[in-house]
Amino acid sequence: MEWVNLQTLWFALIAVLFIGYFVLEGFDFGVGILSRFLASDDTDRRVMINTIGPVWDGNEVWIITAGGAMFAAFPLWYATVFSSFYLPLFLILLALIVRGVSFEFRGKRSDDRWRWWWDQAIFWGSLLPALLWGVALANFVQGIPIADNGLYVGTLWDLLSPYALLGGVASLSMFTLHGAMYLALKTEEGGVIAERAHALALWLGLVVAAGVIAFLGWTYLNALAVGDTGVVPGIIPVSAMLAAVAAPILVRERLHGWAFAATTAMIALVVLTLFLNLYPRLLVSSIDPAFDITVSNARASDLTLTIMTWAAIVFLPIVLAYQSWTYWVFRHRISRASVEAPSDTPMQVLERRLARHRARGQERDT
Repeated sequence: MEWVNLQTLWFALIAVLFIGYFVLEGFDFGVGILSRFLASDDTDRRVMINTIGPVWDGNEVWIITAGGAMFAAFPLWYATVFSSFYLPLFLILLALIVRGVSFEFRGKRSDDRWRWWWDQAIFWGSLLPALLWGVALANFVQGIPIADNGLYVGTLWDLLSPYALLGGVASLSMFTLHGAMYLALKTEEGGVIAERAHALALWLGLVVAAGVIAFLGWTYLNALAVGDTGVVPGIIPVSAMLAAVAAPILVRERLHGWAFAATTAMIALVVLTLFLNLYPRLLVSSIDPAFDITVSNARASDLTLTIMTWAAIVFLPIVLAYQSWTYWVFRHRISRASVEAPSDTPMQVLERRLARHRARGQERDT
């Protein structure tokens, strides 16, 4: 069969990496966005940040690996994407850097102004990627003005079509709902944050369901217009819609674990629908189908793909095992009581040590 080859294998693996990234980093983005709306004080924000503190950096490894796989397996795809989407990808990278720094620096000082600025960085560093990733993937499917050899001949405004903007809104709302479900599971059961997350998800779930159905419906109409109807109207996009509809129902029944599973399935199936709609293309040209970047004209050599395959066989299980272990270790809920006790300052530690030293000296004198 024509589709059983190394380039198809690596197209599928890259799709899996993107799905893993959007599922795992999706609730990170959601928590960062909701930190502005669900937290009533600094302790609430610390609780929310602590829910993703041990895992957020590991979640970002998925997109780094996906980018590396694109570069090695399909260099033309990688080059065209990073030249065509230069400004959006630059903004995503800048947002991720600022957000990562904010997690580390927010607690370095107790000054309210200091923490306010880092809280803004967490919010915008989560919101911008959540929006722009949806815009980018929607453009992958709809097509952008690329000419021969992947040369981008459009402008920034060509990336902001109504369909692409709907994709951005859909991804933003999906990640926000995903983060709300994560908070309901990771914060104290019946606590303030968990209850606020539940209340938000009750109405946000309806918005997400409508957005997902509208976006996938539009995707089908786009595919119908170019004759790609063999894949899109199948069981996968229908399952994505059903998961989107099921999420608010499960939230209403307070089945937060199942609701989180539903948002996970929804995100994974939406992304999978887009990649299936792409194949065998990697990037669609809106100028001429002859300029489409495909798995055939963008692939690396057989030797490169073979080496990459063996490396994936060896290292991928190790990475998955380590990340699974991390989630297991930090599986417990976070409560206000666990972060309210202030930690000792360096001066307090020094004073306590000096007091113990003086006490031992007095014991020797007696």
